[in-house]
Amino acid sequence: MTLPMLSGEPEVITVGTDLLGEALDAQAVPRTRVDWRPPMPGTEADLARVLADPRRERANATAVGRLVSARPQLVGVRPAREVLDLPEGTFLHAGPPIEWERASGPLRGALIGAMLLEGLAGDAEEAGERLAAGRARLDSCHHHRAVGPMAGVVTPSMWMFEVRDAEHGGTAYCSLNEGLGKVLRYGAYGPEVLERLRWMADVLGPVLQATLERSGPLDLRSLAAQALQMGDELHNRNRAATSLLVRELAPEVVEAAPGRAAEVLRFINGNDHFFLNPGMAACKVAADAARDVPGSTMVVAMARNGTDFGVQVSGLGDRWFTGPAGVPDGLYLGAYGPDDANPDIGDSTITETAGLGGFAMAAAPAIVRFVGGDVSDATAATRSMYEITLAEHPAYQIPGLGFRGTPVGVDVTLVARTGLLPTVNTGIAGRVAGTGQVGAGLVSPPASAFTAALSALARAAEPGDG
Repeated sequence: MTLPMLSGEPEVITVGTDLLGEALDAQAVPRTRVDWRPPMPGTEADLARVLADPRRERANATAVGRLVSARPQLVGVRPAREVLDLPEGTFLHAGPPIEWERASGPLRGALIGAMLLEGLAGDAEEAGERLAAGRARLDSCHHHRAVGPMAGVVTPSMWMFEVRDAEHGGTAYCSLNEGLGKVLRYGAYGPEVLERLRWMADVLGPVLQATLERSGPLDLRSLAAQALQMGDELHNRNRAATSLLVRELAPEVVEAAPGRAAEVLRFINGNDHFFLNPGMAACKVAADAARDVPGSTMVVAMARNGTDFGVQVSGLGDRWFTGPAGVPDGLYLGAYGPDDANPDIGDSTITETAGLGGFAMAAAPAIVRFVGGDVSDATAATRSMYEITLAEHPAYQIPGLGFRGTPVGVDVTLVARTGLLPTVNTGIAGRVAGTGQVGAGLVSPPASAFTAALSALARAAEPGDG
């Protein structure tokens, strides 16, 4: 009797390390490669408990369903003191909560600028002393339904984009984008920075408010979907989205403020990142719709304050799980280099949380000229994110992947099981207060933030049937 496996051609399956597979390839032996990785070290028991939670599957379907069905609309531009109820001497910042003592250079620079902008100090030295003495209250933007790029500092006099979810009814806010170069969000606080911010409060904010009162709500989900098909990824490339926004706003700006229209439109049109801020608020309101689903393991916020990288999970309320923020790997401006870079900072990772940014780089091949690498790297980054997410976004589609929806809904259990961490593309702030932007690149979150969340999920899990 002849065994079939001895009489036919062998079928080889390789798992794990590619050393054996490469030897077979060298001998032209056909093989099937299984991309398997062990779970993150020390997570096995927590994973088993969370995966056995009978609520998990339905809870995650509910959470990601809310996220992808959100319909964010830009409905207004209003002062922060009004919409966020910010009293004098209270400043919001990006990322998890942090105090002055642990704040990074760019966050300290932005807070010094905030003190000067609000007239709470006469110069930078006095501002720093008052901040060190606890004369200002600091809190996370996320605690106030808000997000801010880079340092993310919001003061009472700043104006905010107001975005409302027409599907679930939530509201989120983000500051107005200052442009590039020496700007507060990168920690600069010179006279030109403060002058620009005052003009934004005195002119830009009121004109945009009057414009939106005339135009009515703008569908940000539709604009983002169009921009993806025009080469943006909606985090570090917003050129198409900003152009679409200008097209929508320009006629109403001219009607609402004919005497100011030229300077307002010149400012917006000269800043390719102007859409980033309303886009961040759109992602925030969508992710917030997915919060507080018991048993869900889906991430609803990723944020950095320049010292810590933090995540929040739908099934765990407002708790932050943090680890040290890493320094991005990328391209630097002028003579700057890695030694000049601050660890990762900003709330703009809300874009990746909602399936954009680093998760959508396959839609934006030109992004590699900004963050480094080549087009194949951008495509590979997006493809890998399907392994740690719960769904594909029905509206945000990638032409180069056959109009496949972007990967969306980071699942803590999938991160732990695969060892893959979310891909984030980001600007790089100078580590010294007042420097501004020094480059842009890619960064990975700390694994410890996700393993800490997994442990909390395991403690909160309900026992399974088995």
